[in-house]
Amino acid sequence: MRRMFSALGVRNYRIYALGALISNVGTWLQTTAQAWLVLEITGSGTALGVTLALQLVPSLLFSPAAGVLADRFPKRTLLLWWQAAMALPSAALGTLAITGVVELWHAYALAFLFGTARAFEAPARQSFVSEMVDADRLSNAVALNSASFNSGRLVGPGLAGLLIAALGSGVDATGWVITANAVSYGFVVLALVLLDSNRLQPAPVTGRARGQIRDAVRYVVGRPDLLLLFSCVFCLGAFGMNFQVTSALMATQTFGKGAGEFGILGSVLAIGSLAGALLAAGRQRPRLRFVVGAGLVFSAAQILSGLMPSYLTYAAMLPLVGLSVLTTVTTANALIQMTSAPSMRGRVVSLYLMVFLGSSPLGAPIIGAIGEHIGARWALVISGLAAGLGVAAAGLAYTRMRRISLRSVLRREPR
Repeated sequence: MRRMFSALGVRNYRIYALGALISNVGTWLQTTAQAWLVLEITGSGTALGVTLALQLVPSLLFSPAAGVLADRFPKRTLLLWWQAAMALPSAALGTLAITGVVELWHAYALAFLFGTARAFEAPARQSFVSEMVDADRLSNAVALNSASFNSGRLVGPGLAGLLIAALGSGVDATGWVITANAVSYGFVVLALVLLDSNRLQPAPVTGRARGQIRDAVRYVVGRPDLLLLFSCVFCLGAFGMNFQVTSALMATQTFGKGAGEFGILGSVLAIGSLAGALLAAGRQRPRLRFVVGAGLVFSAAQILSGLMPSYLTYAAMLPLVGLSVLTTVTTANALIQMTSAPSMRGRVVSLYLMVFLGSSPLGAPIIGAIGEHIGARWALVISGLAAGLGVAAAGLAYTRMRRISLRSVLRREPR
């Protein structure tokens, strides 16, 4: 148990983690409310998928540049600015919904602006962890960050659903919930201000130079272990982790439920996600095999969830879905941060986030369209199968690359 929460023994990390936890709850309040807002306006699964894609596509477009900034400037300073940049689109969308003038294009445009700010913030946030804790606690801190995110997922969707229902389940109700997320970023700003600068361990700041993104890509391509991790998270991000689309369609189309029940599904999923993050936090040394194994378990669980006959049995499958997917991505994240060179970490993390978050826009509209036109069950089965096949192929390719590398070494050894 002490190992599971060892990073919280560091004062700076403890302060930062508290502010981040409050913000994470706010993020999931908005994620759930935004999905319900789009469904209220359009009733379309495709529109919901497009909204999610627009929020995530900036990670695909801007993450490499964001990684260069994270390596070039002090990460704490960058984080302060990006909190404000994320709060503004949230406040704008909330105000438009409250006043009753919101239209679908507003949701699209503000989702893209919010996603752009988050794309630039994420590499700095992820790599800032190594400046607050020592190397022995880095894996634990990375896992606790995932646990914090999923604690927000545990509380946020259910709370959002209850708040939306209590406020009348209309468009204006979603606006108040989205506005609460804008306020939550202030807690991260306060935490960053309260950190003790003398206890931080800033990474070396790189100078301005040409080819910094190219250098990071070359670094990743030269590491078969990183290629395996990137491939696995791409498959899960593109095909498996469109939960806001699939859960919304299962709740409304398949089971005929409302906002409260939709929000509860997100919280139930987070029970397993939180457990997966805490299991990763208690593991002293993350391993590649956990990434592949957990990815395959996720595939099976996702397929089975689509075959469940009732709302309750579907909800009962979600903790296993969350456990397996968070074990995969948390272990991958920890391995990437622990094994990357400090001067390269911001850029490598940004490429990881580009692959992980940027892959969802590729799959979200497709999964949404399948759910709308063929059925939500088929969306889950097809997405789970695609994710599993991708993870299995990545694992086999890595094994083959290792065998080729070993044979090459043996040929060079003197006889």
